Amino acid sequence: MGTAAGFRDLLFPVDSPRLAPFRGMDARTFGMEALKHAMPAGMVAAWKKLYAEPYFGITCNGNKESGLFQIRDEGAPTERLVAAAKGLLAVLSSCERGAVQYSVDAPEWRVWSNPEFLFNPCGLRLEELGSESRSAILRLIETSLSPKGFDKARGCMKTNAFLGQLCQLETIMNEWSYNFLLFGAPSLDGPWGWNLYGHHLCLNCFVLGGQMVISPTFMGAEPNIIDEGPNKGLKLFDTEENVGLALMRSLPSSLRERATVYKTLRDPAMPEGRVHPGDERHLGGAFQDNRVIPFEGIPVGEFSAVQKRQLVDLVGAFISYLPDGPLAAKLARVEASLDRTWWSWIGGHGDEDPFYYRIQSPVLMAEFDHHAGIWLTNQESAKCHIHTVVRTPNGNDYGKDLLRQHYSQVHPGCAPGHG
Repeated sequence: MGTAAGFRDLLFPVDSPRLAPFRGMDARTFGMEALKHAMPAGMVAAWKKLYAEPYFGITCNGNKESGLFQIRDEGAPTERLVAAAKGLLAVLSSCERGAVQYSVDAPEWRVWSNPEFLFNPCGLRLEELGSESRSAILRLIETSLSPKGFDKARGCMKTNAFLGQLCQLETIMNEWSYNFLLFGAPSLDGPWGWNLYGHHLCLNCFVLGGQMVISPTFMGAEPNIIDEGPNKGLKLFDTEENVGLALMRSLPSSLRERATVYKTLRDPAMPEGRVHPGDERHLGGAFQDNRVIPFEGIPVGEFSAVQKRQLVDLVGAFISYLPDGPLAAKLARVEASLDRTWWSWIGGHGDEDPFYYRIQSPVLMAEFDHHAGIWLTNQESAKCHIHTVVRTPNGNDYGKDLLRQHYSQVHPGCAPGHG
């Protein structure tokens, strides 16, 4: 039920009360309207409390492990990144430069969220910019990502526009429904970065010399396939879905059973709050920067050599947005931590079963989840609505552990802020 190709069976009528009241609203007006309703208002209130906490980082037990991340040259394309960032600043007006620039340790790194309703309107909104400024932002993002990663990010944006067309809500969901922020001064050896956030796409990119950290990331799509128009045939998250399912199926039945934390996506055995109104089963979504997430399922050390290789390849699909050098360095850290990595699963593993899984280690957490409809009618999870999240546990989301080390080396006694 609810396969990617069958999403058209789940469309609301265009005159539905779910859609019609919002027609013609822009994102800011829609955001204010959405917060009049109990569910989004309650979710945002909880997020604001979490945002007010000083950053600590995701951990498995509340204790942050040290020594996992070191400042080193990992082959990031820093010269091209700096040139693209300076090119962006050169085309912005003075007013736009003032709106987009934040200090490198600003708390606004953490304002990102993935709903279509805008409630943290920081930085510059792409749909409100001229084409030259918007193109310059895209050039910086493209320079920061691998070609495959940039195509995937743009795919999320194009799929968002497709959803807006299906719902006739193009002023709320379109290709440019995203906010962009620049942190610090673009530098060949100093710390700086950027983030982009909006519906189904949130990226945080930190740069320090020859290193990059791109996390937290959120990528999603509803539906995850475009079946008409100039982008017909575009489909997202096939590898994460198919390889994840194949890996689960390849496990011996005893391991599959132990890996399955809950047998259904809304299992009566789940504790209260395990399914979040926005994130559903995701644990590392927006504003979960300090969450304690215990290891669940089975240790990857019990996998066969082939299954371990399959898991590393699966991680590679999640972080394929990284350029070659940073990608190789990240995968090396993941492989070095394989015997401290856990695999967990929620749901079935038949052809039509929606599911959730998590790969969790000291240096990476990746989550995949099939969701219920927001702008489609399915009240239960379906394979046409996918969310993915990547986190760097133990304090290095947003590159914060590297920033801490940089401050201690270059500015002893001067700690970064708590953003």
